[in-house]
Amino acid sequence: MNIAGLLKTATIDFPHRLAAVVFTAGCNYDCGFCHNRGLLTTTDFMDNDEVMAFLKKRAGLLDGIVLSGGEPTLQKDIVPFAEGLKELGYDVKLDTNGSSPPVVRTLLDRKLVDYVAMDYKAPFARYAEICRGQGDSAPVLETLDILFESNIEWELRTTVIPQLKPADLQTMADEVDTLPAYALQLYRPVGIEKLRIYTPNEIDSFAKELSKSQPNIFSRC
Repeated sequence: MNIAGLLKTATIDFPHRLAAVVFTAGCNYDCGFCHNRGLLTTTDFMDNDEVMAFLKKRAGLLDGIVLSGGEPTLQKDIVPFAEGLKELGYDVKLDTNGSSPPVVRTLLDRKLVDYVAMDYKAPFARYAEICRGQGDSAPVLETLDILFESNIEWELRTTVIPQLKPADLQTMADEVDTLPAYALQLYRPVGIEKLRIYTPNEIDSFAKELSKSQPNIFSRC
């Protein structure tokens, strides 16, 4: 695993669990609004044995581990790494952009993840524009089907970037089946912004309006 960071204690990243967050390097998207852009190209990696030694020491004190990034499903050894976490007794949460459905399916089939949070970046027709890089909605739709077929906890989450208009958000709410949980997240600026950024109150209003299409939507601001 190319581990580029470790948050030793997190209270809000894994619902109902006290967790640590493992950040992996690299991503196949190039989203201009990414708040972890430094992880895309870094080669400054942590020693895997040291990370696992720390997590072993915290087993029983922490409830779960979040695999985040970057895009963790690009890591060739994510399956054995997740196996090691389960052997230590951890619940495992996967943060993913949904671009690697075979990896997600393998993790689910082997019962190596307990919660999946998948990014829902934009209306599917705008994926290539918004995500850039290898942004493509087809794998995301496949991953979404896999999640609907699963019996684990999962959610979709949308960072409400300035490029998304209310009509885009409505399209997104309408073009997927009823979700078990759908979070609208506040965009935090990563540079000089040319477009006006939505406020928490506006995102609250979006969530209220979109609840007509997605009853389990909520604002995470």
